[in-house]
Amino acid sequence: MTDAIKIDVWSDIACPWCYIGKRNLENGLAAAAADDDAPQVEVEYHSFELSPDTPVDFEGGEADYLATHKGISAAQAEQMLRRVTGVAADAGLTYRFDLLQHTNTVKAHELLHFAKAHGMQLPLAERLMSAYFTEGRHVGQDDELVALAAEVGLDADAARRALEEHEYLDDVRADEEQARAYGINGVPFFVIDGKYGVSGAQPADAFAQIVRQVWAEHADATAGEAVA
Repeated sequence: MTDAIKIDVWSDIACPWCYIGKRNLENGLAAAAADDDAPQVEVEYHSFELSPDTPVDFEGGEADYLATHKGISAAQAEQMLRRVTGVAADAGLTYRFDLLQHTNTVKAHELLHFAKAHGMQLPLAERLMSAYFTEGRHVGQDDELVALAAEVGLDADAARRALEEHEYLDDVRADEEQARAYGINGVPFFVIDGKYGVSGAQPADAFAQIVRQVWAEHADATAGEAVA
């Protein structure tokens, strides 16, 4: 049997390009899944904080944040938001920067590790990004995070305890250390089979092509082992 392709994704739930990259990856995998010899793929998300110094309750909108932290004008910030909103729409996502509540994401990352331990990381990653970018939910607050965890079927009491006791903070830090070891300084970043690095929110077609290529490599390796 051919081994599944492993895709490790470093991302931040508050990164607009990460949600676009997530959706493009999913669409690319769906296209490849229609092949006669469909690639088998396992996806795992890893923590990366774009702005670890951001307060939980940031005062101002997303344009204010960009202007303050990127050293650009308000007009430039608005232009950037319009551009990413358009790219998101092409990926099937409706960004609502007018509702978005910018916040610190470390606890969201802790919750993702909690979800991973219970086999629910992928549903929670989707729920957190949707809540943040399309619904204006405050994903820096424990109550909101616990509610979102419960929405995907996780135990609310256990999720709250994990957040209050920082049960998974070491796992967040380990992910970030691995990112530094790989030289990752921006997200999304995709590591395929531990040997191919793909940076940025690539188009769905590109992801489909990559997994088909790597799946063919897996098949060749399996055939070689059988001959040996």
